Amino acid sequence: MTSTAAPIGPRRPDNAPMGEFELLARLRERLPPPGPQVRLGMGDDAAVTVPAGATATSVDAIVEGVHFRRDRASLRSIGRKGLATALSDLAAMGAAPGEAYVILGIPADLDEDGALEVLDGIGEQALATGTALAGGDVTRSPALSLSFTVVGHAAAPEQLVARGGAAPGDRIVVTGELGGAAAGLLLLEQDELAPAVPEQLSAALLRRQLDPVPRLAEGRALAAAGARAMIDLSDGLGADAGHIAAASSVQMRIEVAALPVCAGVREVAAASGVDPGQLAAAGGEDYELLACVPADRLAEAVSAVAAVGGTSLTPIGEVVAGEGVELRLPDGGRLAPGGFDQLR
Repeated sequence: MTSTAAPIGPRRPDNAPMGEFELLARLRERLPPPGPQVRLGMGDDAAVTVPAGATATSVDAIVEGVHFRRDRASLRSIGRKGLATALSDLAAMGAAPGEAYVILGIPADLDEDGALEVLDGIGEQALATGTALAGGDVTRSPALSLSFTVVGHAAAPEQLVARGGAAPGDRIVVTGELGGAAAGLLLLEQDELAPAVPEQLSAALLRRQLDPVPRLAEGRALAAAGARAMIDLSDGLGADAGHIAAASSVQMRIEVAALPVCAGVREVAAASGVDPGQLAAAGGEDYELLACVPADRLAEAVSAVAAVGGTSLTPIGEVVAGEGVELRLPDGGRLAPGGFDQLR
């Protein structure tokens, strides 16, 4: 974990700039112990791991002003969410978490204690998920940013689930509940909505937005139960279902009335003049798993997810011949399959 970047952060009271290597040394002291596959972790020029079987690798990033605002989220929660969103990609593959590598971009107005608070949040998420922080880097940045490379493992490549295996007749299922993160974002951005939702529900919705949980155990359970295609819901149900449809050359036919909606979403939607179905189907950042399982293994999949104790699994539709996504309303109408686009 080395860099040629200039010293980062503000000057100390004695006018000595906070040094990169001093910060990295303090970071290493706070890390959880490395995993069994890490032979050489943070502190050298590169990490050395000894994986067995198959690996899945994903890269993700969050940037201040695009994915979060420091005046709305604690630094610790930003660190936790950053790693959680990266690990969610491994969950969607049915992989077990292995190693994570992070690049922390530090703006001039974030001091050493603030940088360490972000890193403490990353460490908390790593410890909670059994992820080894095996390396990374720090650099000066015009805005706070976190970039992650995460590596997951499986005993064999066949145990990992891609987007392209769905077939007509498969049942479409989703873990957990939807719309909570989008409703939480509305609460963060529109203070006048607070009276519309009881405090306990409001706190739960804010947690869905600020502190998501990667469904790693559920992903492995679905993979073991025969899931043929899977994706995590980061950009919204409609948009992410479209990725499975395109990769599998099928149509995803989803019943909007069947969507499991977070408590409090309907109240936020009513107060803000938004369709609650739209929040659930297009809101994004729920980080639940959308999967396609053979019809004859649906009951097994439901039981497998229940057994890991994290959340529930709900059937919401069927894979049919065709293309694209069809979000069917109870009155026979259709909901446009929208979602979040990073570049729009």
